[in-house]
Amino acid sequence: MSSTSTTAHPARPPAPRRRRWPWVLLAVLVVLGLLAVLVGPRLYARLQEGRAAAPLSTLASAGATTPTAAATDPALEGAWTVTGGTAGYRVDEVLNGQDVTVTGRTEQVTGDLTVTGGQLTDATVAVDLASVATDSTNRDGQFRRLLGVEEDPGATFTLTGPVPLGGLDVGAVLAVTLPGTLEVGGRELAVQAPATVERTAADAVTVTGAVPVTWSDLGVQAPDLGFVSVEDAGTVEFAVTAAPA
Repeated sequence: MSSTSTTAHPARPPAPRRRRWPWVLLAVLVVLGLLAVLVGPRLYARLQEGRAAAPLSTLASAGATTPTAAATDPALEGAWTVTGGTAGYRVDEVLNGQDVTVTGRTEQVTGDLTVTGGQLTDATVAVDLASVATDSTNRDGQFRRLLGVEEDPGATFTLTGPVPLGGLDVGAVLAVTLPGTLEVGGRELAVQAPATVERTAADAVTVTGAVPVTWSDLGVQAPDLGFVSVEDAGTVEFAVTAAPA
């Protein structure tokens, strides 16, 4: 009589699974990076356009008329002082092919005006460049370095020719051109600034203008960092209110 014995063999362990999650994570990161490159500039451009301030000159130009040869208004004659206002710049950036408009603004504006014989004969408006701000502190720092704000923090517009103000009654808005000199960082640039003069009250006048500027004419090299560049042409904008001194 014979017996058959069987020997139990241990089961083979399952083959280890390949760890795929690092490759999945890498693929996700690559896709997110591509989306940031492709979509990010467009999204930034849309957000930035919503933040860019409206042109000051556009806000004041509606209903403007040309000066007339009306008789001199004694209430306008004499010295005026800037009592408040806004000034700054407008420039276009190109971020990875997307056009973006950037505006910087400050309310640190001072100045004096003189009206003689129904004409604006003298005017000086000064702006504190160190206080001009956008939505980006990095951009503001670069702006100040380019303009040498630490050495010379002011920008000044000086009128160089008379501007007629005939017909500037209370409520009237005149379209004028301000011939002058723009001084930034010790450099002077002759300009012709389209502007409006509005008499908001018998003793209150608002002057609003925009000065087209090519930064290289002021010795400023527009930044170009490869992925973002700044156009060489921009605009200096101002809107100041004055009252009799």
